[in-house]
Amino acid sequence: MKKLLLTFYFLLFSPLIFAQTTSKKPFWWKRNNLRVIQMNLPAYEAATINADSIVSDLINVSANTLLINAGGIMAFFPTKLDFHYLNPYVKNDVLGEVIRKCHENDIKVIVRFDFSRIHESIFKAHPDWCYISSKGERIINTDMYVVSINAPYVQEKAFKIIEEVIDTFPIDGIFLNMPGYQVNNPYEGKYHGIDQNEFDQKRFQAFSNGQPLPKEENKADPLFQKYLEFKKFTVEDWSERLHKLVKSKNEQIAICTYSDKFVDIIRHESQSMTTLPYWPYSASDNVGNAVNSFPDHIVSNASIQQISFQSRYNAVEPQEVRIRLYENIANGSGLDMSMMGDMRGYEDERNYDVFKKVYSFHKKHEQYFGKYKSVAKIAVIAPGAWPNGDPMQEYRGIQLMLREAHIPFDIVEDGQIENLAEKVKSYKLIILPEITYLKPKAIQILKDASKLGTNLIATNRSFFDSPETLNELFGAKIEKKDNDGAGNYLVPDDRTIFKSFAGQKMLFWKFNLGLYDLSGADQKLLPILAKGRPGPPEIIGGHDPTGYYAMGIKDHPKSKAIILPINLGKIYYMHGYQEHKNLLLDAIKYVLPDADQLVQTNAPARVETILKEFTRNTVSNHDKQSNDGLILHLVNLTGFSGTTYFEPIPLTKLKFKVRSEKKPKKVFSLASGQPIRFTWKDSLVDLELAELNGYDGIVMEWK
Repeated sequence: MKKLLLTFYFLLFSPLIFAQTTSKKPFWWKRNNLRVIQMNLPAYEAATINADSIVSDLINVSANTLLINAGGIMAFFPTKLDFHYLNPYVKNDVLGEVIRKCHENDIKVIVRFDFSRIHESIFKAHPDWCYISSKGERIINTDMYVVSINAPYVQEKAFKIIEEVIDTFPIDGIFLNMPGYQVNNPYEGKYHGIDQNEFDQKRFQAFSNGQPLPKEENKADPLFQKYLEFKKFTVEDWSERLHKLVKSKNEQIAICTYSDKFVDIIRHESQSMTTLPYWPYSASDNVGNAVNSFPDHIVSNASIQQISFQSRYNAVEPQEVRIRLYENIANGSGLDMSMMGDMRGYEDERNYDVFKKVYSFHKKHEQYFGKYKSVAKIAVIAPGAWPNGDPMQEYRGIQLMLREAHIPFDIVEDGQIENLAEKVKSYKLIILPEITYLKPKAIQILKDASKLGTNLIATNRSFFDSPETLNELFGAKIEKKDNDGAGNYLVPDDRTIFKSFAGQKMLFWKFNLGLYDLSGADQKLLPILAKGRPGPPEIIGGHDPTGYYAMGIKDHPKSKAIILPINLGKIYYMHGYQEHKNLLLDAIKYVLPDADQLVQTNAPARVETILKEFTRNTVSNHDKQSNDGLILHLVNLTGFSGTTYFEPIPLTKLKFKVRSEKKPKKVFSLASGQPIRFTWKDSLVDLELAELNGYDGIVMEWK
């Protein structure tokens, strides 16, 4: 009888027990030890790729994850769906063979989908599935037509395609390329405008209570603001439906794309720049933004091999790739590299040695990577995940000042402040570079942080659209927010604050120089001098005080708030004069005297220092929360000239003092594997690194 009861119990409840057991299995990507190689396959390579050679190449570079084409624009497997264009070069089941042999070698496989375009043959049968501009234009690349996100292909057929792949192959993840709304042909650099497809029109009318779809992108237009809400809603709705489909099939399949909602791995990209100045901190910027703004996600920042869409077969310089990969590691991402095709017969193989060296280094030392906690007391607010234009230049310039001064800081995306209230309030200083719009909830969080003791520094046009916030926090009122400052000078007047200007009485200016009423501030600093008389030396002069100031400080009960209504970050990003950097550093030192005490060093400004608390990243430590020590990452950027990348200059006898509340049991170099002599006094680890080449990680183990 007991046996019968036990058998009945097992049959009745074993599915539940199994489900509970599997649901507790850690998600494979949460280990955060990704070493991804993405093979973006041109159609014709489907005829030549070989599973054995692909796996051999992945093993050779210590990769543990392959990202490879599956479907969308075209199927890289024998699809049975008539609306899924089959790549004519596909032979047999090569994708299935690649996945099987990768799994035999403990390599995960993420498959790539791109639902932004369909083949001409499908377009002819279903033209209503595709983008159409207000002028009746299509976005076309050869024989591929851009689709409309609200039309049946994306809303229905895409799910069928993904479902077919999941049901056919034991994949580990899906990657979505170019998700969302399309208004440009990025491959040709042409703007086409808001999609006027009939499905978009009908869905927007339903969303907006009958309003017509806007035809122009005008942020001042309430209709366009409604359209932005509509885009956010429709993208998130699609993402949620995808998430439900994928996880209903297998919760261990990771979803990866460039957004954060209903996603497991946030993908970002370090791309080559087509405009000067180049930005050698691309990976630190991307990863730092994502890991702090979305702390519950894994971040994978891809080093994009190609120079541009027009130059896909020419790779960026190996020295730049090396910097990107080490910055990935240092900031809490795994490794990720995207190339055209597989690794055999590649058109530009100069970076192969870099991949092999850095990926194998990560594999060897992965217990020291990927499980980090920030030690920063300063946060810089980023103007979005992909900043551009003036806000980007202002933001990068502020970053550059801090990085060159070896001052640790976190990056928090502006749109995430409202989701990170406690984190935001924990900082001693928050810097807002050209942050022109924040939601009311985010503004309230900043006000609350100020009351609790968080200092604020805002530059240029920050808060211009919220005059009451500008006045309440900074005691400032705008008289003229856009004003060409070329020819004006600033006077570093109060030398108890501006301590970096010995021998200098006037600081030149250009770019924006806002004219603000700072009568509500407790201190008015940096008097603005008039442009004076332009001309030959005989007649110059006349730089008289204008009555305006370029800096205001408002005292709050527990903090200070500084407004600098000037393009302070941009002028340094574009021109690099030390005097402009020193304005910010002196202001920081005034409100936060110990800002530069976490890391003290004689290392050059071109050595990037990134300090983190770490927990050993091992399988047994999956749920461990306590920290095992500190790691100081050093990325040598001395080979960066501003316009190109050379080999870094070897540096010797670099001295560091690193704040550590605990005395380390041992200190050693990851690059050499050798112990480093140190002393610990007054909560400072004092050490000297004999030599720094491209990168090193100084590990200070507490236990």
